[in-house]
Amino acid sequence: MAQPLMPHATASWLVDNTALTFEQIAEFCGLHILEIQAIADDTAATKLTGRDPIRAGELNQDEINLGQDDPEYRLRLLKEPEGARRSKGPRYTPVSKRQDKPDGISWIIRNHPEVTDGQISKLIGTTRTTIAAIRDRSHWNIANIQPKDPVTLGLCSQRELDALVAKAAKAAGIEQPTTDLRLDGDREVLLEQLRRERADAVRDAEAGVSGETAAPGLRDFDSYFKS
Repeated sequence: MAQPLMPHATASWLVDNTALTFEQIAEFCGLHILEIQAIADDTAATKLTGRDPIRAGELNQDEINLGQDDPEYRLRLLKEPEGARRSKGPRYTPVSKRQDKPDGISWIIRNHPEVTDGQISKLIGTTRTTIAAIRDRSHWNIANIQPKDPVTLGLCSQRELDALVAKAAKAAGIEQPTTDLRLDGDREVLLEQLRRERADAVRDAEAGVSGETAAPGLRDFDSYFKS
């Protein structure tokens, strides 16, 4: 069931400005009735500023009146909140990870020099000035910056990084390998091991067959009559 954009603030407004029951408010806002009780008793952990659902277009006075007249009536949300829209600016990065940005930027510059500053800015969520300072090593904290994979740091996903690198390589005319060359050595070792195991199995099988066709002591018996 759809809920108002700010359910706790909306519940606070409905408690203060209507005669709706706690059950009606709880169901409309998608909250537990005990949360509504706490809001009404001013014992909620955070003091809430009420949000008028009528002004927001999520309710109207007629709908509220129907609920106040009939405690069994369930309020209907008249307008669902619009989905969040992401702006075209740099992505938001949690404060706890912002100190890792220079390390991630340095890693991309070192391992993928074909990626432009603008592309790094959108991927990591930083300014071109910061990227340029890291690139020419004029950043104020350059002595403490250590290149680290931005995916490991949680600054972006592996899919986003791979797509960005592929796009930058294509624009720069760099041919991307279709397979991961780092695995070639391991692959050859595995194939050689499988070949040896197969050869051993064939040899053991042949030895088993020859043992079945020639019973113990048979050769000695033939030699006795030939002598």
